[in-house]
This record gives sequence, structure tokens and C-alpha cells, in this order.
Amino acid sequence: MIYYWLHLLYIFIGSKLFWKEVDLTSNQIRKRRVGILDCDTFRYMSNAKYAYYMDFIRFEKMFRSKLFENTVKKGMYAVLGSQKIIYKKPLRIWSTFTITLILEGWDDKWVYHSQVFEQNGQICAIGYTKAAFWRGKKAQDIRMIIKKCGVPRSKMDVPQRILDIFKNDYNLLKSTSDILI
Repeated sequence: MIYYWLHLLYIFIGSKLFWKEVDLTSNQIRKRRVGILDCDTFRYMSNAKYAYYMDFIRFEKMFRSKLFENTVKKGMYAVLGSQKIIYKKPLRIWSTFTITLILEGWDDKWVYHSQVFEQNGQICAIGYTKAAFWRGKKAQDIRMIIKKCGVPRSKMDVPQRILDIFKNDYNLLKSTSDILI
């Protein structure tokens, strides 16, 4: 966990002191190397590390755009509503890969992203997330947040293929809680 927090600190400082501001709706691409602490059995990147890298690139987008000033500095905090990862090909230790954050769209509550892990022109994994910003016990209107960040378009419809990925989340939660009772 120390690695995670140190890396977030590095991203925050880099975005405020060294890196240029980015557009909230543009794709964010970052080149990475699979390190020894990323691996299971010292060979391939652990499935848990994919989620780390997905967090890092989303936080980098937040810190490098106007999103940080319009959310965290105003008492809101980011939460994931759901996250799915599809693995296709393992990433070997010491190899490099790119992760690309793609904004898929938003509705009144959620913002949806795809996060593509690529190596040598091949897709190795794809992660999908839906995230919101909360203040107190209530999700904030993501459309107003995006508007305050200077995005000229008022809406970006989420493709049906992305909505389909998350459509049964609440049914799964309910059915699991029924089993536990």
C-alpha cells in the first residue's frame, strides 16, 4: 500500500509542477514497465496491479485537468461504482506496455471509461469503470461538474456496449445479499 500512496503523490506533484494540463475528454496514454513488485511468482503482472494502473491513470487525468479543482477542492471525492477487467495476454516482468484511458461518456451520475493495456500493438487487457463524485451521502451531478471543467459539450452518450457491461450489477448485489440472509 505504501507503493500505491507514493505513486499517487508522484502523480500529484508531477501534474502540478512539471506536466501540462490536459483536456478532460482527450485520451490519456501512459507508458509503463512491469516491475518486480507488480508480479506474482516473479514472472507476470498480478491481476491486482491492473487495477492499480487503472487508478493511477484516472488520478493523473483528474490532477492534470480542471477536475481536481472542481471536485476534491470543493469537498467531493471520487468513488468507483463498478470495475470490470478482461484479461487476454499476460504482461511479463520488465516488459513495457501502454495504458490508454478513454472517456466513453457520462450520464447524470456516472462517468464511464475504458482503459486499454497494450503491448507490441496487441491488446493485453481492457478495464471498464464507472465512477462518480460524492459529497456527504449523495452522488453529485456529473454533467454540472464536467461543464464547470470547461468541456463545451453538454452531453456525451454512453455507448450501449458499455452500459451493457454494468447493467446487472445491482441485480448481482441483491441476489448475493439474499443468499447471505
